[in-house]
Amino acid sequence: MPSLLSARQRQALRLAWRFIRPYRKQAMAALLALVVTAGITLSMGQGIRLLVDQGFMTQSPHLLNQSIGLFMLLVLALAVGTFSRFYLVSWIGERCVADIRQQVFDHLVYLHPGFFESNRSSEIQSRLTTDTTLLQSVIGSSLSLFLRNALMVLGGIVLLFVTNPKLTSIVVLALPLVLAPILIFGRRVRGLSRQSQDRIADVGSYVAETLGQIKTVQAYNHQARDQQRFGLTVEAAFTTARQRIVQRAWLITLVIVLVLGAVGVMLWVGGMDVIAGRISGGELAAFVFYSLIVGSAFGTLSEVIGELQRAAGAAERIAELLAARSEIHAPDEGLERLPPRVSGRLELQEVHFAYPSRPTPAAIDGLSLTVVPGETLALVGPSGAGKSTLFDLLLRFYDPQQGQILLDGQPLTRLDPQDLRRHFALVAQNPALFFGTVEDNIRYGRAEATSAEVEAAARSAHAHEFILQLPQGYQTHLGDAGLGLSGGQRQRLAIARALLVDAPILLLDEATSALDAQSEHLIQQALPALMAGRTTLVIAHRLATVQHADRIAVIDQGRLVAVGTHRQLIAENPLYARLAALQFTSA
Repeated sequence: MPSLLSARQRQALRLAWRFIRPYRKQAMAALLALVVTAGITLSMGQGIRLLVDQGFMTQSPHLLNQSIGLFMLLVLALAVGTFSRFYLVSWIGERCVADIRQQVFDHLVYLHPGFFESNRSSEIQSRLTTDTTLLQSVIGSSLSLFLRNALMVLGGIVLLFVTNPKLTSIVVLALPLVLAPILIFGRRVRGLSRQSQDRIADVGSYVAETLGQIKTVQAYNHQARDQQRFGLTVEAAFTTARQRIVQRAWLITLVIVLVLGAVGVMLWVGGMDVIAGRISGGELAAFVFYSLIVGSAFGTLSEVIGELQRAAGAAERIAELLAARSEIHAPDEGLERLPPRVSGRLELQEVHFAYPSRPTPAAIDGLSLTVVPGETLALVGPSGAGKSTLFDLLLRFYDPQQGQILLDGQPLTRLDPQDLRRHFALVAQNPALFFGTVEDNIRYGRAEATSAEVEAAARSAHAHEFILQLPQGYQTHLGDAGLGLSGGQRQRLAIARALLVDAPILLLDEATSALDAQSEHLIQQALPALMAGRTTLVIAHRLATVQHADRIAVIDQGRLVAVGTHRQLIAENPLYARLAALQFTSA
């Protein structure tokens, strides 16, 4: 049987074994129950032979009672063994899939952000749910059925030879006819199984994308076009699945016709031998029983191999995720450790960087800049100038292709990313809020913070008042991504979260861009106190933010154009003067 498995199927079995290994005791118990139940099933053929030859043919009530009693004992033992096998195998399947999901998720959350640029999160979600469910059916059912039916085939053939070598030759001659369609159709099913899983992932991705942006969909009356595109995606998945089903249906049909056809021929030959007195009726009955066992086991094996072919595609996709390696990691040699709290000195030395998915033009092109501890530096420039990219590099979401960035004199590439990031607090332009309570969201970066500390951070961010107006205050559950809150409210919660972390370096990515005039005024009043004692980098489009900065760095097309105060740059830098005229006029 192993020779019937492709390399991908063996990969699926290896992946299954990797997660089954910690539960070897349960697996051995399940295997024992499987062997016992297979043995009992095969021994029933001898029970049938005794029942016919000693019970029916001898017309002895005593021998009939003995035969029936033995048969019922076998049935009872089979029931107990089947219960044990089913429970243990199902438990192992569910346990292993839970472990697979946990390990895949644990692996994914440490992959660098660049990985998710080239891999859709909705497709990864499909692999984590649909593909692992397929593997669960393999580990918790198909693998057990495969082993059980393989034992039944081997044991059945041995007992067929023991019972009647002449009739067995008919069955053996039929085996190559059964194996041929399994190998021919199995190869076609394998390719279609992977395609089917990919089409299912496309369906899931489209649903997640559309429903995740439902307001935009409805605002542009895009429902009809989305229905049409989703229909095409669903039909593509159905077409691939139908092709796979047709191949599997042909496979099962051919196996049944060939196996039962061989049984029919065997019954005719055996019947003639019984009439001629060459074998007993009990031997023929036992032989028919074993033939049906072998035939049904072969039929089940063909179905199970089809399941293994589907699982091979799923295992391959999951293995791809587990094999993905983060490009951003702690160095193997020369690892440096940062002190509990850094001073916050940042140095960028001739930094060149281009996103892997967009190699040209460079996002950062030969930029050099020094930020002294406790300084507030505003980053100003047109959209696409590279301001947010600088934050990505400082947080080491990416490493520059040339040049280096230093924190307190330590190159970032010689630091553990987690050790580095604990010194930063980020407030993004589009703040990320998570499903959970308001308090949970503020405490996101510092889980051990007390309720009093959470409230103090919220007060400093001028979020306390609106939080108290929510139905359950700090215990109010937020919807997906903070739906139901205004942009300004979400921004203030993100600022409260950053304050609670109390990191020595503060990164504000247009942190006041989503605030109304009143909220912005409140935040601007609080900003000097928030920035005190911290190195602060602010991506600014508002003059009010720039006025608080010690220095302003003007960036254009990834290059540092000028550095100075607002007054100096208005007088000396045409780009800044133009930006000021366009963006700062209202002030």
